Amino acid sequence: MKMLINVAETVVADALRGMAAAHPELAVDVENRVVVRRDAPVAGKVALVSGGGSGHEPLHGGFVGPGMLSAACPGEVFTSPVPDQMVRAASAVDSGAGVLFIVKNYTGDVLNFDMAAELAEDEGIQVAKVLVDDDVAVTDSLYTAGRRGTGATLFVEKIAGAAAEEGQPLERVAALARQVDENSRSFGVALSACTTPAKGSPTFDLPAGELELGVGIHGEPGRERRAMMTSREIADFAVNALLDDMSPRNPVLLLVNGMGATPLLELYGFNAEVQRALTERGVAVARTLVGNYVTSLDMAGASVTLCQIDEETLRLYDAPVRTPGLRWGM
Repeated sequence: MKMLINVAETVVADALRGMAAAHPELAVDVENRVVVRRDAPVAGKVALVSGGGSGHEPLHGGFVGPGMLSAACPGEVFTSPVPDQMVRAASAVDSGAGVLFIVKNYTGDVLNFDMAAELAEDEGIQVAKVLVDDDVAVTDSLYTAGRRGTGATLFVEKIAGAAAEEGQPLERVAALARQVDENSRSFGVALSACTTPAKGSPTFDLPAGELELGVGIHGEPGRERRAMMTSREIADFAVNALLDDMSPRNPVLLLVNGMGATPLLELYGFNAEVQRALTERGVAVARTLVGNYVTSLDMAGASVTLCQIDEETLRLYDAPVRTPGLRWGM
């Protein structure tokens, strides 16, 4: 497999050096693997810290900035960051108003963020935690006890980040983050496997002419494999899986997310089919976001995330944001 890298061992460090050069508004600590808003800590503002294995860009480092995260901790590829990174990040961004840890539900992330919260509290930092577990495809998987955390992470970070930017207190920011997670569901489809730099070959076997329905963002198995389907058929399957698990009474936010190797031409066509399927099922879409946001290296495929919103969460979603991976209104 051909990759635009030097050696596998320095992939994350090289990417962080490049991020620092491209985004001077961020303070990027390459050695300690922490990405921080350069203006942090912001007086009186709750700080949001997230992180996870690299390979899902722009999640999480690309979501650091006004209106979203205060800091992010990138681990090695598909590997949780360590507690020291999280404590360092929390210390860098805490203004005294408290820190919210946003954690995707993967065993390593959960354990390390739990340990980091204890260490940060020992240093006098008030910490709250929110677990993102939106994937309806499977309940337990290779990396997870319970549902996996996937596309809803973007909605949680955006809406909680906007609330924090307004100066809302830690308890309210955490409650909003949990509300967004509880009202979100995701489902992913893989058309090809991903390739990690260390392995240099596909991480799982997906024969030509087949797709994986319900795949995880690390290539974890989904519900089933089938012969290749049309965009329309995949959209119907994904929307049915989501609506079997939720019954939106209000309009929804829709994320049609690329897994890393699917071009926008295909993603926009897939979005048209997802919109059709939702309309046929009586679901109103308030806002739509299409693109590569929660990726899996070079995996071809897409995921669909729905988040039921109310007036407040829609207002916070629409609020200005300025990060490398997401920006509007500024």
